[in-house]
Formats: sequence, C-alpha cells, structure tokens
Amino acid sequence: MDLTISALRNDTIVAISTPPGEGGIGIVRLSGPEAVKIVDRIFYSPKGIRPSFSESHRLNYGFIIEPHSGERIDEVLLSVMRAPHTYTREDMVEINCHGGYLVLRRVLELTISQGARPAMPGEFTMRAFLNGRIDLTQAEAVLDLIRAKTEEAERIAIEQIAGVLRREIENISADLQELLVEVEAYIDFPDEDIFEGSLSIEHRIKEIRDKLKDLSRSFYQGRILREGIATVIVGRPNVGKSSLLNALLGMDRAIVTDIPGTTRDIIEETINIKGIPLRLIDTAGIREAKDIVEAEGIKRTERAIERADMVLVVIDGSQDLTEYDLSLLEKLRGKEVLTLIVLNKKDLGLVLQENHEAFRELPVIEISAIKNEGLDDLKEKIFNLITKKGNFEPGQRVLLTRTRHKALVDEALQAIEDVSEMLTSRNAPLEIIAFNLRKALSSLNEIIGLEFSEEDLLNRIFSEFCIGK
Repeated sequence: MDLTISALRNDTIVAISTPPGEGGIGIVRLSGPEAVKIVDRIFYSPKGIRPSFSESHRLNYGFIIEPHSGERIDEVLLSVMRAPHTYTREDMVEINCHGGYLVLRRVLELTISQGARPAMPGEFTMRAFLNGRIDLTQAEAVLDLIRAKTEEAERIAIEQIAGVLRREIENISADLQELLVEVEAYIDFPDEDIFEGSLSIEHRIKEIRDKLKDLSRSFYQGRILREGIATVIVGRPNVGKSSLLNALLGMDRAIVTDIPGTTRDIIEETINIKGIPLRLIDTAGIREAKDIVEAEGIKRTERAIERADMVLVVIDGSQDLTEYDLSLLEKLRGKEVLTLIVLNKKDLGLVLQENHEAFRELPVIEISAIKNEGLDDLKEKIFNLITKKGNFEPGQRVLLTRTRHKALVDEALQAIEDVSEMLTSRNAPLEIIAFNLRKALSSLNEIIGLEFSEEDLLNRIFSEFCIGK
C-alpha cells in the first residue's frame, strides 16, 4: 500500500468483493464518508427509496443507472449499513448485482466516476483495525479463515476472530503492567528494598514466563494448522510415488506409467488428515538424469526436500534396495525433517522387511498404493509423527499461528528471562529491571497492534488479502 494511514481514513473506497468469473451474485462494496452519497446518484428505486433515507442493514430493490443518460446497467439489491455498526465502522454500501464480469466491472467503474477510489488489498479489514473494531490478531485471522483448508484450521481462525489470543495477551500484559508499577514505585521510593519482596516477585515472574513459554511452543501446532505440513514424496523412479499421491487424494492427479521418469515436475495437492492440512508434493524420481529436463526435475526434488516438514520415502518393497535407495536414506538420516519409509507394492509380495538394517531408527509402513491397501494405517502413522514432534494438543484454543506472533512472544520471553536472572543475582539496577519489563510489555502490545514501530508492518500484513476484504 502506497498511501499513508491518515490518508486511508479520509476517502471512500470501492471493490468487487466476490471472486472473478461467472456466478449468480456478485457484490460491489463501498466504505467511507461518501459511500451513501455516491450510490444516491446511481441507484433508482421503483418505490422512490433513496439510499440516504434507507433504514440501515435493509435490502432495497432497484436498478443501477448511469446518472447522465439514465441507462440501466443492472437490476440489484442494495443495502446501506451505517456506522459504527459495520465491518469497517464506517458507512458501508453493498450492491448485490448479477455475477457476470462485465456488469460488475461497469458498476465498479461507475462508482469510481462518482468519487470512490479503488480499494487496495486488505484495505477494508485494515480500516476495521484502524477504527478499533478488531485488533491485529483478529485482522490476521480473517485471512486465515478465508484460506483455511480444514475444519480445525477454520476453528482456530474463528477463535482468534472472537479474540481468544488477544485476551490471553492482554491477561499476560496486565500481569506485567502490575509488576512494572511496583518496580517503578520502588525506584521512586528508594528507601524501600525491592529485594525484600523478591520471592513474591520471582514467583509472579515465573508464572508469566511459563505462560509465554506455552504460547511460544503452541506455534508449532498453529503454523501446521494454518500453513499445513509440506510433505514431499521421494524415491527412485517407478517405485509408486505418483500412485501413492493418487491413492491419498482419491483421484488421478499424477500420470502413472511403467516408464521410469514420467514425473518431470513438482505436483502439489492438499489433503486433510484429522484436521491437519497435508500438502503432498510429488517429485521427480532421484537417479542419474538422462536429459536436461529430467536433471532440472531432480534438482527441484532436492530443493523440495530441503524445504519440507515431512518426507515420505517410497521404496519398492518387492525388490532389494538399490544404491539409490541407500543413498537417499543416508541423505535424510541426519536431517531434522520428519521421515517415514513407505514400503510399497505389498500386493507383489515384500522382499524387504521393516527391521532391515538400512531402516534403523526410521519409522516404516507397508502399503500397496495401487490396491489402496494400508492407506488408513499410513494416515494414522503420519498423524502420530506430526503430533508427537511438538506441543500438539488437538482442540487447543490459544495458538500462535504466525511467525510475527512467535518472534514477538520470544522477545518478551527473553526480556522476562533476563529479569529472572537479575532477581536471582539481587544486584541489578532497578532501572534495568523496569526497562526489561517495559520491553516485554511493548512486544506483547505489538502482537495485538497497540504498538507498532513502522507503517510498513501494516502494509505487509494487509497486502496478503484479496481486494474487497
């Protein structure tokens, strides 16, 4: 966004708020001080109702017209929503048009000709934040709700829109504020010794530290539910990687042939495993490339492995291990990425067993992708590996879902750790203790948007949104 925050508050914006393409209904949305006056000039009601005199939050039937020629552009339902009881806490108008591209574009251009400005990505939600209707975590959760891939991700987003994370941050901040007041009182009245009551203060600091640690640990689960687990399917050519992808998806997404090296590029799809979005990435088989195209596919496979949260190593269990199988296993053994060996082609009879020396310390599952055998056990194994790695508690309400949240909580946690060490040493200046408490408080306030050090922060957050939200 190129406009300053002060400029964002003063004009009237408009956008098409429904996805592009044909549909039964399309919505053009306006927000700002001139929203109602603008539609007054372009809306005709057979009953003589003018938007400026309409009841708030009531649908009115009529037509959008070109004010100079009187041409009817579309038959619509129009609703006026008056501040402050709107999404942005500004006057808003929504024009429900027929959902064709041309008619929506003409209505949009007409509102712009009457004084509205095209909205930038996320600007409606930014106004909701700037006008105090929602905090920054709730604004970010709006985008998470739009992008949610599973019911669990949807639940977390709805909880955050309802203010669950904000309230947790506010409770911790209130405890910090209370401590800060006490410490600053000791500074103002130096005859009192803070360290005489340090045991009580240390106990309260520990409680705050424990809460911050729990929040920080929750990021693993929050990130998984928001972004999904990047799961790369790897193995040498013709071991059944694409068959596995198709079986997990329940449809033919990847080409399956007996010809090794059929998959040349990355194929990505998402499935839901008990509320966890699993981003399945089928890759080119790892072997010595025979041409430049295959070589590029193998390079992309190796890059995908580096970025993966989980790797499914598909091995043809009906044959002995090859040097490529062994090389791949060795390459993955020292990495932190979650790794699961999938012994495929169980229907042909397995030569390899789970206790093979090459599989030591790595979990193994036997399946037949082509026969859909063992897939439920595979999904259960994947779920267990994911949930056992971190502080994963199904149904947990308060979660950090964004890197920004995690970084600021960790900043606050470090400041509290420093205070704890100072109280233990009993010789730190009170001003330094107060400084660290203020630092922790500032970091927490920045999460919910009570403080933000740069306008670019808001621009980065809201630029991820679609236009019209």
